[in-house]
Amino acid sequence: MTFRRVGPLLLVAAGIAGPFVLPQFQSQLAVLWVLVVLALTWDIVGGQMGYNSFGNVLFFGAGMYASAVVQRGLSFGADRYADAAGAAARLSPVEYLSGLALGVAVAALVAVALAVLFGGGVLRLRGHYFAVGTLGLGVAAGEIASGIDWLGAGSGMVTPLFPEALGSHNRFFSFYFLAAAVICFVALQVLYRRRFGLLLNAIRDDEDKAEAMGLPTTRCKVVAWSVAAFFLALTGGAYGNFVGFIDPLDTAFSGATFGVWMVLMAIMGGRGSLWGPVLGAMVFHVTQELFWTYLLGWHRVAMGLLIVAIVIFLPDGILGWFRERRGGAALHAGRGA
Repeated sequence: MTFRRVGPLLLVAAGIAGPFVLPQFQSQLAVLWVLVVLALTWDIVGGQMGYNSFGNVLFFGAGMYASAVVQRGLSFGADRYADAAGAAARLSPVEYLSGLALGVAVAALVAVALAVLFGGGVLRLRGHYFAVGTLGLGVAAGEIASGIDWLGAGSGMVTPLFPEALGSHNRFFSFYFLAAAVICFVALQVLYRRRFGLLLNAIRDDEDKAEAMGLPTTRCKVVAWSVAAFFLALTGGAYGNFVGFIDPLDTAFSGATFGVWMVLMAIMGGRGSLWGPVLGAMVFHVTQELFWTYLLGWHRVAMGLLIVAIVIFLPDGILGWFRERRGGAALHAGRGA
């Protein structure tokens, strides 16, 4: 069996065993799977389609707020929830799980609706115009959320407390985000192997020629952005519960962290591939944790130098470098034979 078949199974097995084998790293494992989803979803538009989006954080944050609002509305009024904060927000396991399930479902619908609403206009832009346009969407969303009292405005919003009867908080969300990452990976693998994947690559290679051939490029771009929005909302809808508090600028619509990280991870690993974003997310997360632990105060400098080094010396990403080395070795062996 090749690594292409065994690799996903080994990764899922490690993800399931990780919270039990390394219980002290459960929260880090949960964040790792969140980063994997962020990188995979950015690569749909940024790698497979060639449109550099800096606004995907819009769907992550919108899903976070939509899920929290639904959970609040199931058991509490907005005023009572805000006044009582964490004490009144404690739910039974059944209430919590049902609210979370409904919340992430609504979050996905809201995010897809936003992708369709804005996609028809924004995705007609190209190049740096598209990049700046999507960046503006993410920034505007954060400012709008900061001004809505019903969402806590700039003070943020508390999410329901995790019921102790469900066991470990970090282990629960580690498994949730692992499931989200696996479903996202498998869904994209299926989509990329179909005509949809060919359409994305045709847009990336030469969009004008694709349009001249009669391909529905605009519809394909909107669908691609909607797929990314769907999985971002499924992840963001639960991330608010994971951290316990939603800040409009630092958590939900944080362009300086999640908005930039998803781009960097895909580029580091190798954009335009399925495994590249996964590899990039893992390398990014592990090195970031190590730098935070051992280079506190200089961790941002070290992370920046690492990213610059990878971009300069590995322009096709880590996965691209491995493929080039493997291809060169195979070519050399063939000539030697």
